[in-house]
Amino acid sequence: MIEQLSNYFSVETIYLWLNISIIPFWFVLIFFPQSKICTIFVASIFPITILSGTYFYLIYFFFISGYEFLSNFNLYLSVENLKSLFQQDGFILLFWIHFISINLFCGGWVVRDSSKYLVSKYLIILPLIMIYFIGPLGIFLYWLIRIFYAKKIALYD
Repeated sequence: MIEQLSNYFSVETIYLWLNISIIPFWFVLIFFPQSKICTIFVASIFPITILSGTYFYLIYFFFISGYEFLSNFNLYLSVENLKSLFQQDGFILLFWIHFISINLFCGGWVVRDSSKYLVSKYLIILPLIMIYFIGPLGIFLYWLIRIFYAKKIALYD
């Protein structure tokens, strides 16, 4: 059964499905941040569980395919090692799941935090779009907006 799954779920297919399936989550985060659907399905552990399952499947698939996981730690040694890792489809796909999971988690946090401080849902649209594309800058923009609603500058929560 695992072999049949691996024949269907190639690296390209998984990449395509990841990119298509993440869009509804962001759509709900941006346009319906205070809805029950957003609370239950998007700003919860639900999407992270799905992405973690995909990550686990890929680790298993790459493990049985002979992928050398220990070489991933070479990325900390030089930019050249990082470049060579990004030439491998397996590493790129694992990195991409990592990237979209963290961005979605941050988007969910922004929605939950904005409702806590009663930030207008219209003011968080731009930070959420920025988090989707360029994560840290969107979080920084939200932090600037949050300062005015929380009426304090906090370096940690």
